[in-house]
Amino acid sequence: MSHLSVAKFGGTSVANFDAMSACANIVMADANTKVVVLSASAGVTNYLVELANGCDANRRSEILDAVRTIQYNIINKLQKPDAVSAKIEEILQHITALADSASLATSLALTDELICHGEMMSTLIFTQLLAERNYPAVWVDVRNVVATNSHFGKAAPNDEKTQQQTDAVLKPLLAEGKIVITQGFIGRDAEGKTTTLGRGGSDYSAALLAEVLNANDVLIWTDVPGIYTTDPRVVPDAKRIDTISFNEAAEMATFGAKVLHPATLLPAVRSNIPVYVGSSKAPEQGGTWVTRDPQPRPTFRALALRRNQILLTLSSLSMLYAQGFLANVFAILTKHKISVDVITTSEVSIAITLDKTGSASSGADMLSEELLTELRQYCNVQVETDLALVAIIGNNLHTQSGIAKQLFDTLAPYNVRLIGYGASTNNVCTLVQNHEADEIIRALHAALFE
Repeated sequence: MSHLSVAKFGGTSVANFDAMSACANIVMADANTKVVVLSASAGVTNYLVELANGCDANRRSEILDAVRTIQYNIINKLQKPDAVSAKIEEILQHITALADSASLATSLALTDELICHGEMMSTLIFTQLLAERNYPAVWVDVRNVVATNSHFGKAAPNDEKTQQQTDAVLKPLLAEGKIVITQGFIGRDAEGKTTTLGRGGSDYSAALLAEVLNANDVLIWTDVPGIYTTDPRVVPDAKRIDTISFNEAAEMATFGAKVLHPATLLPAVRSNIPVYVGSSKAPEQGGTWVTRDPQPRPTFRALALRRNQILLTLSSLSMLYAQGFLANVFAILTKHKISVDVITTSEVSIAITLDKTGSASSGADMLSEELLTELRQYCNVQVETDLALVAIIGNNLHTQSGIAKQLFDTLAPYNVRLIGYGASTNNVCTLVQNHEADEIIRALHAALFE
């Protein structure tokens, strides 16, 4: 097969008719782009999550009107709006019924079933837009391709079944010269129920499809022209990075950089598929290539920021010289499906930050009373909120002399709650007060990059 690219467009790239038209221009200008993965139009998923969490009849009506308005602002500018409006109405009716159910009782399975419809609508509209330009686009329900387990809200793909379904569904269409338009973020479990890969999972979907199709690259089209040394909204002098390694990009994504979803890189790394990040609004500005071993590899590459972190400090004198304490704690966290993020230990206590990635998760609903009660059987539990995690991303940080002094001199004026240094050669993590986070990022950027 000739060069095959899988392109993914995020929510802001399909937010309105003009944005969608720009995406269509990009697809049609690149003969190698044969599979297109879309997110929901900007704002739609947040509305659907609110419906899935349950709300009163007036709020449900407001949200449904808002979702309908977002989609029809695009549809009404099509040459043949009637070609797609009936399908959109059918989806909106389904959303209404599911929202009514959620107002009575919520569940993770119901949430996944409800919030998948944003992607369904955006892809139907985009397929029609391309069809009106006489482009051989065909709409595919990705749930017939991506098979997952039943961990609703953050499902894991079944690679073997996904490969089988790709061979049966996608490859024949590509062999016919069709351009496949499909959804990111969603899949289907063995029981036939809709699942989601977690918020931001459209990137993961694109990389996953690239792997099973043996694609040459993944093109992530977003609202910024590449990956920067830090968020340009926080530091206007942030610089674009032309090439970056999988490891560095994964660290950035894991620690809060919005450009890539943390899991995106797993299929790409496995199959050594280069990932490109560029702006759908300004493709001519270029972007960033993420590859296995780019050169050069600077000591400091970037800064990442993750706000609203939870710190859990677990203390017990029985930890002293004891065996099994950590095993008990992690068994409890595993039982409640909670991932530990950053951890530091002393003789009688451990401090951990929690990973909150997931479809509709928030710190509040992670720390259930049941979880805290179980932990308190073993230790004293202290919960701290309103914290932010600042990560310094780089290369061989464990072998470079003077790095600690550089960082600590810059951080001296601020209250640092936790430091993680040494476990990774690619990052140093610090937990700081939320209200000081932006100032700290600016100070570190000035010291390390300017």
